[in-house]
Amino acid sequence: MTFMRTQKLTVLTLVAGLTAALSYLAWQQLPMPLPARWSEQEVAVLQSLALQNLPPLPADPGNAVADDPQAAELGHHLFFDTRLSADGSVACATCHQPEHHFTDQRPVAVGLAAVDRNTMGLAGVAYSPWFFWDGRKDSLWSQALEPLENPLEHGSHRSDIAALVRTDADYHQRYLDVFGVRPEQHPDDRVFANIGKALSAYQRKLMPGATPFDHYVASLETEATPVLADNEYLGTEELAGLRLFIDKAQCVNCHNGPLFTNNSFHNTAILSAPGQLPAMGRAEGLRLARADPFNCLGDFSDAGANDCLELRFAKGGDEVIGAQRAPSLRDVSRTAPYMHAGQLSSLADVIEHYNAADLAMLGHNEAKPLNLRAVEKTQLESFLRSLTAPLATAERWLKPPATLPRSAHPVSAQANDTSTNQRVTK
Repeated sequence: MTFMRTQKLTVLTLVAGLTAALSYLAWQQLPMPLPARWSEQEVAVLQSLALQNLPPLPADPGNAVADDPQAAELGHHLFFDTRLSADGSVACATCHQPEHHFTDQRPVAVGLAAVDRNTMGLAGVAYSPWFFWDGRKDSLWSQALEPLENPLEHGSHRSDIAALVRTDADYHQRYLDVFGVRPEQHPDDRVFANIGKALSAYQRKLMPGATPFDHYVASLETEATPVLADNEYLGTEELAGLRLFIDKAQCVNCHNGPLFTNNSFHNTAILSAPGQLPAMGRAEGLRLARADPFNCLGDFSDAGANDCLELRFAKGGDEVIGAQRAPSLRDVSRTAPYMHAGQLSSLADVIEHYNAADLAMLGHNEAKPLNLRAVEKTQLESFLRSLTAPLATAERWLKPPATLPRSAHPVSAQANDTSTNQRVTK
């Protein structure tokens, strides 16, 4: 009798355990029904993220030729020219490849040698007030200069670059047309700074295109509280992910605005890449930006002192130790691997990282555990994949200009010389 009672209890325990396990698995995988309508507050958030609400390009007071068409043409040539490197093998387009949304699909960039940072995309880059992962440059034109003299990237020197501009007949004439002075009349430092300004003028033309998400938001604009239902642009799983993005997953706290970035710096406890020490991030980056001779307040800037408020009043100190710049999430499905040193190889890895929100090795992790269920992680990833679209940039800007010698083209451009590997908007 006692044996039978024990056996019955054992069976009941097993059944209860199995039921609990099955219930847990079902809870992890079962999608929750969506509400019938978006609220007015949710619609306002969605509209704030839509590309149609992207404002005009901000002015760059430090660059008097930022929107000069001839400067953009000069910068276009320079961007694809390998002669700006020490051995004639590296151009800006070597790492910022148009066919990969201006990234290179590597954990870290490789110029003359491997560097220690992941290549950031360039679509919409001119909207940011800070550049590089740690924000150590305060303008797009000053950012363009650093890789040229970095021994691991182009490995060149400003005197060699100035010599190229002075001796190449095409560059000589273009420089004169843009800056009104022959390059030999400017010292090396001034020619070097102007090269950065021309590169910036070109990069200001690189813009993201409208995605399925943007088309979905446009389809909602006829009602205050529109129906929350799938349509030709977003399916049910993507819509569930979108609701998570703006609510439970807290992504919108940092990835907000039409470019899905607040252009600020955040410590999210990402581990260092193998063989690297934990990065000081923004704490070190701001120190470097303030010491940079090519910054907004420097002698080579075209800005007035009152134009440099970002640099003057930027927040530094212990609060930004380990903080890295929040990248745009537009085209995010095409720009793996992720994080400042390519530590995470997939979107699923990124979502899992934020879901766990572990302690930071350096500084303080701003993120908090999300407690997302398995199905919610899948939904969130589906939404993130809807943020991809062809660039809204004319095709001619995405390949070497016809007047640039073919011998100066980067290898990736030579392989795709007749057309780019992505559709573009004319």
